Amino acid sequence: MSHLDTELKYLKEELIDMHRLVRLQVSKCKDALVGFDNDLAREVLATERRVNALELKIDRDCENILALFNPVAIDLRFVLAALKINSNLERIGDNAESIARYVMDVTEPFPLEFIKKYEISEMADIALSMLDDAMQALEQEDTAASRKIFMKDDLLDAINKKATDTTILLMESKNNRPLHFLNLLSIVRKIERIGDQTKNISEEIIFYIEAKVLRHGGEDR
Repeated sequence: MSHLDTELKYLKEELIDMHRLVRLQVSKCKDALVGFDNDLAREVLATERRVNALELKIDRDCENILALFNPVAIDLRFVLAALKINSNLERIGDNAESIARYVMDVTEPFPLEFIKKYEISEMADIALSMLDDAMQALEQEDTAASRKIFMKDDLLDAINKKATDTTILLMESKNNRPLHFLNLLSIVRKIERIGDQTKNISEEIIFYIEAKVLRHGGEDR
């Protein structure tokens, strides 16, 4: 194995570690929301520093590989994809942190009835499933797993579109908890963004494996 191969292997392992860490952040913020667990929400906030530090480390490693080894073909595509995957993972971590802050922003638990109306548990489960697909695609170089993510993202978009109407209906009812409604609406938006960022990751995986650009309608999905 060449020195470049060793560095690429190490870079992939770092990306997988980052992915697992961010996936755990999303899972924890979902549990913190449903269980109104402020301690778990604080844990998400504390772990965000690790996410940021790992993002910087991966960026530096990508830059060093480009500068020292001048990779070409699939090796170059992998490093370029790694830079964008890393950035999207960090943004997913940011969204998980934001959800944790919304949980800590209220003094009373979110009523399960409201969580159900916004379909937040379903959204979080879909987002976690998308992250699992992306992990499989990255570890196994499985573009079929990447392509499963696109349809799941459509499901998140559909739920997100209904969230404003749900908020209006709740505000017009006798349930006088506007902060809960607004925070839940914001949480829906954050989960939808997690789906978008996971879709971006899947596109980058397909780019480096198949040399196909899927952004901006580059391929019929």
